[in-house]
Amino acid sequence: MRIIDTHQHLWDRNRFDLPWLKEATEPLSKSHTPETYAQDTVGLGISATIYMEVDVRLDQREAEAQYVYSLCDDPQNPMVGAVVGGDPAAREFKAYLDKISSPHLKGVRQVLHGGLPQGYCLKPEFVAGAQELGKRGLCFDLCLRSGELADGASLAKKCPETRFVLDHCGNAPVTGTPAQLGAWKRGLEQVAACPNTIVKISGIIAGTKPGVPAIEQLAPCINQTLDTFGPERVIFASDWPVCTLRASLKEWITTLKALVATRSETDQRKLFYENATRFYELR
Repeated sequence: MRIIDTHQHLWDRNRFDLPWLKEATEPLSKSHTPETYAQDTVGLGISATIYMEVDVRLDQREAEAQYVYSLCDDPQNPMVGAVVGGDPAAREFKAYLDKISSPHLKGVRQVLHGGLPQGYCLKPEFVAGAQELGKRGLCFDLCLRSGELADGASLAKKCPETRFVLDHCGNAPVTGTPAQLGAWKRGLEQVAACPNTIVKISGIIAGTKPGVPAIEQLAPCINQTLDTFGPERVIFASDWPVCTLRASLKEWITTLKALVATRSETDQRKLFYENATRFYELR
């Protein structure tokens, strides 16, 4: 089956500085380039990718965007679009969007659990920036703690003309307590109740524990996410190379395919490529 990977990271540590990797160990500490991604995807059927920003140093964001645009222009590279880093609350956000404007630009992400206080995305300045994305036909990726999904829902309600993408099944607490899973489920339902949201079934295999089959650990959270959002509002994503903390990309895709094997072929096609093609307006 054809696959569109809607959450492909890349980082060349000789090209960009990623402060959050300062204390990282392998596999994340090494560079992950288009060449290594190509090696990891041989035979997997991935026909296109959407780049996801990697929280480079703030003064390198524009350079990161221009670099990935050049990859989108390369016919030998599967990348067809990019979600770049940006802070909607920043005073110069509109000017920044003007600078990085490109046919390849699909959206913006600001990781909301990377040291930012809860509620940051509900600041008036942030809401205004998110609304600006909608005016430009761009989406915003919601990457926040599972216990803060209500904030994502509130933001989506304040920006009805902006499309939002919930990353990583809402950062599902795969090995969480019943209380944590219950809070996540309630938050997931709040986000899904907003018609301008979709969700990525991304590489939450990274959150599994060794010694227990990954499919057993992932099934409750992934099935809950698929059922909550419905077949029209779910898209596949690898979260490569973060997924390799626990499994290879092949193992992640194989696990997910096995998990959704009982669903209709039509719904599987929507998950793996049709919804992404429509959402990101791909040819």
